[in-house]
Amino acid sequence: MTRQRIILHVDMDAFFAAVEQRDHSDLRGKPIIVGGPSQRGVVSTASYEARPFGVHSALPMAQALRRCPQAIVVPVRMRHYAAISRQIMDVMATFTPLMEPLSIDEAFLDMTGAETLFGAPDAMARSIKDAIVERTQLTCSVGIASNKFLAKLASDLDKPDGITWVPFGQEQSFIAPLAIDKLWGVGPKAAAQLKKIGLATIGDVATASLSILEGHLGAGHAAHLHALAHAEDDRRVVPSRGRKSVGSENTLAKDVRGRRQVERVLRRQCERVARHLRRASLRAGGIRVKLRYSRGFRLQTRQCRLPRPVDDSRTIFELAAELLGRFNLDQPIRLVGAAAFDLEQVDSPKQLHLFEQTEDDQRSDLEHAVDEIRDRFGDKIDFGSS
Repeated sequence: MTRQRIILHVDMDAFFAAVEQRDHSDLRGKPIIVGGPSQRGVVSTASYEARPFGVHSALPMAQALRRCPQAIVVPVRMRHYAAISRQIMDVMATFTPLMEPLSIDEAFLDMTGAETLFGAPDAMARSIKDAIVERTQLTCSVGIASNKFLAKLASDLDKPDGITWVPFGQEQSFIAPLAIDKLWGVGPKAAAQLKKIGLATIGDVATASLSILEGHLGAGHAAHLHALAHAEDDRRVVPSRGRKSVGSENTLAKDVRGRRQVERVLRRQCERVARHLRRASLRAGGIRVKLRYSRGFRLQTRQCRLPRPVDDSRTIFELAAELLGRFNLDQPIRLVGAAAFDLEQVDSPKQLHLFEQTEDDQRSDLEHAVDEIRDRFGDKIDFGSS
C-alpha cells in the first residue's frame, strides 16, 4: 500500500511589511508599503491594511500612493529580512529535513510519515506556525495537500494566519470551482485566452478537450495545465543543498532544571532527530545541544563530532547527554533542543551479516524496524525501554 504523501506549503504573511510592523510599534495597524521611496519605484510588499485599497506587490509606487495616499512608505531592508528568513527556515528544518525553500518567505515541507511525531497534518501545521511565532513573532499561512501544486494553492486561500487542508481523495472536486488563474502558469494573457473559449474555472479546464487546449496554448502548456486541473503533480520536495543540519527543539510549558529533568526532555528531542534522519536516509557526523535559559532568554549551544556517522537515537542521546556536562543545569531552562549536523546521504542500507555489523549498525537496523511498525500501527505501541 502506497503511503499518503503529506506536503505542506508555508508562506509568511506580508513578510517584509510584517517585519517592519513587528520592529516598529507605531506602524502596527496602519497601511504600510515596503518599497523604493521614489515615485518611479515599485511596491515590494504591502501590509494587509493597505491591500483593500488595491495595493499589491509589483505595483508602481506612484499608482500605489494614488490608491492609498495615507500609506506609510518604508524602505526595503533586505539584509534584515534575509536574516529573519534564515531563522524561519531553521525552525522549519526542525520538523523535517525534506524542506525546499521557494523564496525568502516560503517553503515546501514533505511531512509524509511524520504523523507519529507531530500528529495529524493540521496538527503539524499548527505546530510549525506556533514555532515560527515563538521564534520571530511573525505569522504564516499553511497549505496541506497531497502534492506541491495543491499545497501552494491552499496556503493562499485563508490568509493571513490560516491553515487550509485539501482533503485527501477529494482534490479534484476541491479545486474545480476555483478560478483558472489559480493554476500555475495561467497569467492574464492565458486567462484571457481560456475565458474566450468559455473556460472560467479549474473544473472547466479539467473537462475540456486536451486538443482544444493545445490549439490555444500549445502542446506543452496545455498538457501542464490539464494535469494540474486534474490535481496531478508528482514533483518531489527537493531539500536545499545548503541544509547542513536536522534538529528538534521545544519551548517548554514549565521551566526545567537539574540533569534528570533536562535529560528527560533531551531524550525526546534526540529520538525525533533520529527519526528525521532515518526518514530522509541521512546519517549524522556530529551532535549539537541547545539550551535557552529563562533568565534573560540567554541561549547556549555545545557540540561534538561522532566517531562515525549514525542515525539511531540511543547513540545520539548518549553523546548529547555527555554535552550536558558543559552547561549550567541548575538555572531554570525554558527551551531544550538537539540537532544533528555534518550529514551524509545513505544511498542504500548495508546488507551485512549480523556478526559483521557494529553495535551502531544493529541499533540502526532495530530502529528502522520499529519505525516501520509505528508507521503502520501508530506511535502508542510500547516496545519497552532499551
